[in-house]
Amino acid sequence: MNALSVCMLTGLALTPLLSAQALELNDDFQLVITPTLISDYRANGLSQTLGDPAAQLSITLNHSSGLYAGLWTSNVDFGYDSKTRQELEYFAGYFWQINDNISLDTFYTRYEYPRESGYNQSDVQATLDVYGVLLGGKYVNNMKGPDYEDENGEFHEGKKDEDLSTVFIGYHTVLPAEIGLVLRYEYVDYKDDVFFSNSGKGQADYYDWEVKLSRQLIGIDWALSYIDTDLSKAQCTSFTGYDDVCGATLVASASKTF
Repeated sequence: MNALSVCMLTGLALTPLLSAQALELNDDFQLVITPTLISDYRANGLSQTLGDPAAQLSITLNHSSGLYAGLWTSNVDFGYDSKTRQELEYFAGYFWQINDNISLDTFYTRYEYPRESGYNQSDVQATLDVYGVLLGGKYVNNMKGPDYEDENGEFHEGKKDEDLSTVFIGYHTVLPAEIGLVLRYEYVDYKDDVFFSNSGKGQADYYDWEVKLSRQLIGIDWALSYIDTDLSKAQCTSFTGYDDVCGATLVASASKTF
């Protein structure tokens, strides 16, 4: 559920290639519209579509001061009895270009899920870019915990007001042949034990990582990512109900920025 930061990291690597794109409304305002097709929508290393493809759309209004606001949306599939099939993100932030090599991006995001308001939540995020090295994180509040079965096999809905925090380190650059590279290693902490092994041992946190290559060809921005986590199949099943949405995968995407 942090697709905005994923898109931002991709954009960092593609910045030299995309500088001529976007709609200039006037001297101060710029509208950026980016539709994307992706083979698997992953957030914090976990699939939000049960490994299936997603169609996504980002609309951002930028101001010359560095302020921006926008909307991002994607189809989702959490399986079982979840009624929602869409994620909507409303965000606003400030991008501070300190100099040619250092920038700071801070923003607030509100997440909403039609027909499943129990998943609605919000977060604040920040990313510092220093000569291509990325340092950042986010804090989520009013989050719904995962649904689960107790030791008697009885189903329970996850409780609200759980917190989540993440921190990550990364790097982005442009390789020869104008190939963008983004590396990311992230620590995710749910504060309470939500991942359980076959032995019943619980833990609250995990790590995920991504290596992404991107290139613009025939006016389309293509990307290929390797994404993985350190969660076992048992831990993945205890949290999501599925054992195949937390492991290693290749994710391909194609997007166009207007």
